[in-house]
Parts: sequence; structure tokens; C-alpha cells
Amino acid sequence: MNNATQILAAFRELSLNKNVSREELHDLIKDGILAALARRFGPNVEAEIEINEDTGRIDITVLKEVVAEVEDSARQISLEEAQWDDPDFEVGDVLEVPVEFSEFGRNAVMAAKQRMLQRVREGERQKIISEYADRIGELLSGEVQQADRGKLVVMLNRSRDADAVIPWKEQNPRERFRQGEAIRAVLKKVEESPKGPRLVLSRADPLFVGALFRLEVPEIQQGVVEIRGVAREVGGRTKLAVSSRDESIDPVGACVGLKGSRVRAVVQELGGERIDIVPWHPDPEVFAKRALAPARVAKVVSDFDHRVITAIVDEDQLSLAIGRAGQNVRLASQLIGWEINLFGSREWLERGAEEALFGGGERPAGEEYETSDFPLRALGLAPATLAALEAAGYTSFFDVIDLEREDLLRIPGIGADEADRVLALIEELTVEDEAGETSSSAE
Repeated sequence: MNNATQILAAFRELSLNKNVSREELHDLIKDGILAALARRFGPNVEAEIEINEDTGRIDITVLKEVVAEVEDSARQISLEEAQWDDPDFEVGDVLEVPVEFSEFGRNAVMAAKQRMLQRVREGERQKIISEYADRIGELLSGEVQQADRGKLVVMLNRSRDADAVIPWKEQNPRERFRQGEAIRAVLKKVEESPKGPRLVLSRADPLFVGALFRLEVPEIQQGVVEIRGVAREVGGRTKLAVSSRDESIDPVGACVGLKGSRVRAVVQELGGERIDIVPWHPDPEVFAKRALAPARVAKVVSDFDHRVITAIVDEDQLSLAIGRAGQNVRLASQLIGWEINLFGSREWLERGAEEALFGGGERPAGEEYETSDFPLRALGLAPATLAALEAAGYTSFFDVIDLEREDLLRIPGIGADEADRVLALIEELTVEDEAGETSSSAE
């Protein structure tokens, strides 16, 4: 086996590892040989290179123009020197100088290899950028390769050569991943680094929640249900606004799934993070009422010039509307994109509001309370019963509202007495109105 055959075999093996086509391989070899020729003849050398993989030969011919006075020895030769080989040469002719591949020597071959590796890296870099630049917000899966100073280095399943990381600030502080564990995250951005393009992934961004719902809800994939907004405090709570292009499809029901199966899958991936799904509405006042769920809002007043919503709730709903450390009203404000000022009925009445808005006063037409979901913790269940339900994935009132007694008895830790207590609470909180429609409240 000659030197050229060995080089071809080595380059062919390299191309297989780097997913380089046959045509790309030949171009890279030629480019590398030109780099080696430049080291020997000069930077402007011109050459013809023919590669025959069947015979294992690489034929190299350096081309030099015959001139009266040489200005660039890399691509020119004097008439006098050219006529040493053939007296018939004239100015303007081209002299062909065959070069044996074996003459290159170790250094020349290494230069060819380095040039080839450089071209391969540039090709991979451009391929990664073109492949992922338009995939921001897409869910990617892979394996944790290592934890490096707080950030997670991820080997993606479909692009194992891509440099993918999850910085510390893009992680859920309640989660811990070990080397070798499977992981899913959303692509947040593609950035340049000294080592090439880097994919920045996130499990803390609201995009992650949206990507999980796209995965779990076929109606979102089909474009029937649309995610209108996501507000999230990672590890704590998320509010998701959805709408439907088809009036016959309930967007909230589609996201919740049968007996809460779809939303439960998302909650499990988020490590138990609570999710409020609210129907989007173009009217900011209606949208604000829905966004403040599970609290019931009695009245809203909007200031369109300053994008401020003033929401008034009954006193028994105030703590629910505010949420723990103000989380509920804060997320609602982020979701609708307006500032929300929240008042209890007593404080609002002290400001001179009409007393008919609260308590015994009749509600104006169109101001009926809307159905709102709320956490099971608000039902006053026994701690053991609540723990058993949450372990089975039931975290809100809507999760259990359609369960039968047999369904409850199948849950580990739920006996006959506990099942009857849960069913009694469901019946107590579910009221049939005259039109036969069912509504629920968290009073």
C-alpha cells in the first residue's frame, strides 16, 4: 500500500466519523493538498488534483505560466527555465509540473490533515447554526454529560456533536440531575463561543412550559388550540392562557385532558410545579378576571391609557387573589401585560364605592362569577388524604371533579371513609343552576 493509499484510507475513515459525503471528502482532500503545496511552492500556487479511490492514486500537477520576468515564483516560471524542458515553450504557455504525493513528506501531509479538519469544523459549525437557528422554543432531549461549575452539559440525541448547555440560571433550583440521566429542555438561543456555536437550553423559561404542552396536547400541534401567553415563577407556579380557533373545542379542557392526564404529565415533568390554565380573552377586563383565578373577582375597572387594571374582590377572596407572597396577582399581571391593582371590598367601600357591588347587593347582568379551578389544599382535606391524592397526580379541584367512588378507592392510601369525604366535598362545591349548567366555587 503506497503513501497516497494510506492517506486516502485514513481520510475516508475520518469522513465516516464526521458524516462527510464522498464529494465533500474529495473537496476537503484537494483543499488540504493545496495547503500543503502552498507551504512548498508559495501561497499563490495553482494545481490540478485528481483523486482515484479505485486505484488509490492521487495525481498532482502544478501549473506555472511562462513569463519573460518572474514576479511570483509560486505560479510563474521564466521562459529560459521552461525551455530547459522544451525549447518550443513561449511566453504565455503553461508548464505542467507533476508532483509525486510521496514527495510531500510528513509535514505536508499534516498540513493537509489540519486543513481538512478545519474545513470539517467550519462545516459542522455552519450546519448546527442553520439547523437550530429557526428552532427556538422547540423541545430537545438528550443525556446529561457532565455538571461543570453549575451548568449542565447535554449530549443531544439527534445532534451528538452539538455543544449544548443548560446554565445555572436556566435550571429549576428544585431539580438535580446526575451524569447519564435523560433530560429534556427547550432551546432558548443559539450563541457564538470561542469553540463554535453553542445551544443554550432552558428548563426555567416559560418557553419550556409551552413546549411541554405542545408535546402533550395534539390540538396545539394541529393549530386548533393556541397558547396566548405564559407567566412563570420557576419551581412555584405557572399561568397559561389558551384560546381555540374552533368554538366546539374547549381550549382549557383540551390542555387538562381526560381526568387531568395531559396537565398531570406536564406537572410531573416540572417537578410538581402548579399550573393555572385560563381561557384567553381579547377584552383585558375579562382576561384579568380569568387570570386572577382561582380567586373570584367582583369588579374590574380599566385605565387603557396607562394599561392599569383595578380589581376588586370580596374579603374572603383577597388572600386567594394575592397568593403566597403576592405570587398570584404578580403572575396574572405578567400574563395579561397590564399592571393590576388589587383591592378588597372593605377598602374599596372606604374609598366611596357603591355598596351594591358587594355582599347583599344584586350583581349586574353579565357579572356572574366564572368557573375557576383551585388547588385541593383549599378543600380542608385531611393531610393523609391530600398526600395520597397529590401522589396520584391530583392537585386541583378540576382533577377530581369527575372521579367516581371506584376511581378514588383505586388510589393507594384512600379508603372508603376518605373516598366518601372527597365525594361529599365535590357535591357540596358543585351547584346545579336552573339552566342545568354546573359551576364551582372555592368558598
